[in-house]
Amino acid sequence: MPRADVTQMAFAKLYPLLVNKAEKKGRTRSEVDQVTAWLTGYTPADLARLEQSDITYADFFQNAPAMNPCRTLITGKVCGVRVEDIEGPLMRDIRYLDKLIDELAKGKTMEQILRK
Repeated sequence: MPRADVTQMAFAKLYPLLVNKAEKKGRTRSEVDQVTAWLTGYTPADLARLEQSDITYADFFQNAPAMNPCRTLITGKVCGVRVEDIEGPLMRDIRYLDKLIDELAKGKTMEQILRK
């Protein structure tokens, strides 16, 4: 079975998985929204609206209101790959969000997660 291209998957399908991952570790949807808003510039209301739409994951990132310039401070591994070494900017931004959610799930504080 061929591997699915995450960029073409629906945001409405993937975002709840991120929320679920965090909630399993005692974090909240509000915290996931806060981290996502920090990275992308979307408001929590925007995120809720986009979850009801058919926007793809690629379009979610490519149309983000304000990608945070401090996102380049996010380092470390996601799925065994160093996020800072990912060449494609779209996939790197996708993995930045994955890394932030991983940090949230691991119990880091918001001050540690939201780099400045």
